[in-house]
Amino acid sequence: MSNLLEVKNLVTEFRSETYSVRAANNISFSIGRGRTLGIVGESGSGKSVTSLSVMRLIPNPPGKITNGEILYTSPDGTQTDLLKLPEDEMRKYRGNRIAMIFQEPMTSLNPVFRCGDQIIEAIQLHQQVSKEEARNRTLQLLREVQLPRPETMIDQYPHQLSGGQKQRVMIAMAMSCNPDLLIADEPTTALDVTVQATILDLMRNLQRERAMSMMFITHDLGVIAEIADDVIVMYKGNIVEQGSVLQIFEDPQHPYTKGLLACKPRMDTKLRILPTVRDFMDESSDGVITERARISVNELLHDVSFTPDEIAARTANLATRTPLLNVENLAVHFPIKTGIFSRTSGWVKAVDDISFHVMPGETLGLVGESGCGKTTTGRAILRLVEPTGGRVFFDGKDVRGLDKQQMMQLRKDFQIIFQDPYSSLNPRLSVGSAIMEVLRVHNIFANDTERKEHVLYLLDKVNLLPRHFNNYPHEFSGGQRQRICIARALALKPKFLICDESVSALDVSVQAQVLNLLVSLRDEFNLTYIFISHDLSVVKFISDRIAVMNQGKIVETGTATEIYSAPKEEYTQRLIHAIPLGTVDVVRERFKPAS
Repeated sequence: MSNLLEVKNLVTEFRSETYSVRAANNISFSIGRGRTLGIVGESGSGKSVTSLSVMRLIPNPPGKITNGEILYTSPDGTQTDLLKLPEDEMRKYRGNRIAMIFQEPMTSLNPVFRCGDQIIEAIQLHQQVSKEEARNRTLQLLREVQLPRPETMIDQYPHQLSGGQKQRVMIAMAMSCNPDLLIADEPTTALDVTVQATILDLMRNLQRERAMSMMFITHDLGVIAEIADDVIVMYKGNIVEQGSVLQIFEDPQHPYTKGLLACKPRMDTKLRILPTVRDFMDESSDGVITERARISVNELLHDVSFTPDEIAARTANLATRTPLLNVENLAVHFPIKTGIFSRTSGWVKAVDDISFHVMPGETLGLVGESGCGKTTTGRAILRLVEPTGGRVFFDGKDVRGLDKQQMMQLRKDFQIIFQDPYSSLNPRLSVGSAIMEVLRVHNIFANDTERKEHVLYLLDKVNLLPRHFNNYPHEFSGGQRQRICIARALALKPKFLICDESVSALDVSVQAQVLNLLVSLRDEFNLTYIFISHDLSVVKFISDRIAVMNQGKIVETGTATEIYSAPKEEYTQRLIHAIPLGTVDVVRERFKPAS
């Protein structure tokens, strides 16, 4: 089978006045016609830079492609080095022969233009057709990507669509000129697992129908197992391993690949802690990687797994305790305002008559798709959103009956870790100042010297260094910022934490580190958690019990093992079925010959 694209010795550098970074360092790979190449690695590994280099979209300055060849082979066999083309010639390939789906659809779509007009513009730019014909093609594309009511969706603006619908619009735009190669840069990262599953199915079907090649970029090897034919694994700008997807999953050679395979939460077993990349490799200050004692992924998972007796003993122990939190018939309804006088014409029942309890030291997982009411439930418990009805008892106190001063006192005992650590930290405050501010507001400690000592203690607890005290949020990675938010939440020595999608935006390896941190802090300080997420595999790892939410109601509850092994509700079954397992058995099943 001939190659559609060959990348040879690609070097892409980013330079400042004081230093330069090779974001893609001597990269070589090929993509066969009709095949999918998966590029996997953590943030900063060079995945997106490699794809942007192929499209010649590297911003210059500060970036520049300094070496290499990118050879595109047309259907008639003519080979063209894309790096040698003038910009006006490159435009004939970009979007036409090679199309790209960017990671964040909301920032990729122009908010002031209708979705359909943006696709029509792409069609007319590359093909000499009338606006009417371009509109008809757009409608056909929207049907092809299975958008509901395409005749309506074509005239809607991006903010009127859900995340999954916006991603379908981006796919339709990328497919509008029937490209030979589709580059998909983390196209499912921010989506619910059920929406992710439908998008992956859609992309597989489109590839099959159009005999198209694909470059699929992700940090999740579970997704790679579902869609890729060949895989390259990148780390700090280098390719550390490449091969067929079956080779990578059956017999990974590089310790970094082994770490990525091991650190995703498992559905088939209950782990004490998640393995991390550092369990498999060490890296010296000059970047030399050495493998730790050779151990297989399965051997390590066996060593850190709970036995059924241990799980049963913990469940029985928790059941004997008096609930720390009791939620009774909680409801949060938002009014629908219409007309020139903004009259209330109806109600959105975001949380609709739900009841549950949480024991001291327990983790209750709250799981469901976006819009099911998980986050609103967490905020209503803390009265960040005022409930419409129901009662909340925390440590025997009726939370809804407290005045402002009493509520402020109670908030020392329960805290929240928000989904996006960057937006929940003040960019103008150093990390130390942000945490000390919490202590000042509640008048904890006699002076700032004592407060600083406590902040340094907290930074150490979340595996940050004393020097980080004076750094600002933009100087940290996503995982480090989430650790800062955890330290801030712990500053007042709370009994209870609500973790609202607190690891959903992180790489799987960083996610594993943060989840392990939350587990160790829970055990050390006897904390109680409500852990909110749309990812059932993450919830299963950290939770003792799980409550499944759908359309504002709790539809099923049970222990983490019960919910996974014997889900009663069809909705729960659908959530579990949609999770990409990322096992070698999944890969073998994909390539099993048809009987």
